[in-house]
Amino acid sequence: MVTSWQVGKHITIMKNRWSKNWGTSVQARKQRKFIFNAPAHIKRKLLASPLSKTLRKEHNKRSLVVRKGDTVKVLRGQFKGKMGKITEINMKKTRIYVDGAHQVKANGQTSAYPIHPSNVVIITPVLSDKKRKEALARK
Repeated sequence: MVTSWQVGKHITIMKNRWSKNWGTSVQARKQRKFIFNAPAHIKRKLLASPLSKTLRKEHNKRSLVVRKGDTVKVLRGQFKGKMGKITEINMKKTRIYVDGAHQVKANGQTSAYPIHPSNVVIITPVLSDKKRKEALARK
C-alpha cells in the first residue's frame, strides 16, 4: 500500500508503515519506525529480558519473553536494585510495570513507572504454562 498526497505542486510518496522484508538500517529513525509500527507478533519478541546467571546456566538459555507475574530485578535507572513482580505489560509502548517501581505525582498519588524489558533481569519466571516450560527447554 503506497500513500500519496500533494505538498504544493509536488507529490510525495510514503512507503509502507511496516515491511517484513525490511532488513536493518544504520539510521535511528528507521529503526524506531520499524519498532513503533511493528505488528503484535513481532513486538512480543521485543519484550524479552535476560535471565539471571543461575537460570542461564540451568536452562542454557540467555533470554526469555517477559510475562505478568515474573519476578524481575531492575538493573538500570532510578529503581536500580529493586526486585518485584511484573504487574502489567504494555506492548504498544514496549514497557513493563514492576511492583515497587512507583513515581509520586504532583497531587500525591502514586503511579506505576514504565521500564523497558532490556533494563531488567528475570529472577524467577512463571512456569505454570506448558508452552513456557517448552520455550525454556528449547535450544
